[in-house]
Amino acid sequence: MTELEKMRSGQFYYAEDPMLRESRNRCKRLCREANLLPPEQNAERNQMFRQLFGAAGDNLYIEPSFWCDYGFLITVGDNFYINHNCVILDSAPVTFGDNVFIAPNCGFYTATHPVDALQRREAKEYALPITVGSDVWIGGGVTVLPGVTIGSNCVIGAGSVVVHDIPDNSVAVGNPCKVIKTLDPITTH
Repeated sequence: MTELEKMRSGQFYYAEDPMLRESRNRCKRLCREANLLPPEQNAERNQMFRQLFGAAGDNLYIEPSFWCDYGFLITVGDNFYINHNCVILDSAPVTFGDNVFIAPNCGFYTATHPVDALQRREAKEYALPITVGSDVWIGGGVTVLPGVTIGSNCVIGAGSVVVHDIPDNSVAVGNPCKVIKTLDPITTH
């Protein structure tokens, strides 16, 4: 089993594997190139990210600066917007539904490390997926940790640290992030 296969399956993998390192370097080069484009070249920047991601729906818009580790493990739906200074560590799949809006300075981190110091010295890590439903607004400075699912029709308050799943139709805030209000489900017209 390759290190990439181990990484994708949630097993311990060697993060400094040459193939993984080259994939990360390629991704960082593309992110850097896209981030350096002038504001009037937003369409070109967003097209670069569309090519980097595993899949992207219509109306993708990403403000600089944006960084990710691999890119191909990120899937976004229609009407997806990221404001400035977002980081997605996509060592496992990161999936966003439709109509997702992410405020500045947010982070989505799938990668995690062993508690055992000797294993950490060996550059072993593992990753757990992050899933964000549709019609979600994530406030400024939010951190989403490995293995978390945020349901559809949710608002995550600014500065929250999301360490547990958040159910559909919720307003959740804090560190750790907790549901403080239930919203009416979205009805289609």
